[in-house]
Amino acid sequence: MVHCPECETTLAEADDIEFSEMDATTGFLAASKRFYTANCAACGATIGSGVAGAKAGGGGAV
Repeated sequence: MVHCPECETTLAEADDIEFSEMDATTGFLAASKRFYTANCAACGATIGSGVAGAKAGGGGAV
């Protein structure tokens, strides 16, 4: 079983984690990337993060 390192809440269901999209940035190919964090739904602690693919309407390669 997985637990939040901050509050020790058991993370067993999809509702136990909240995903938040952070500000998008534009890279050298003019494609906007999405950054996200995974947060504990009980205490709000960030327990993970990552980068998703190009955001819709991000411009793409020129």
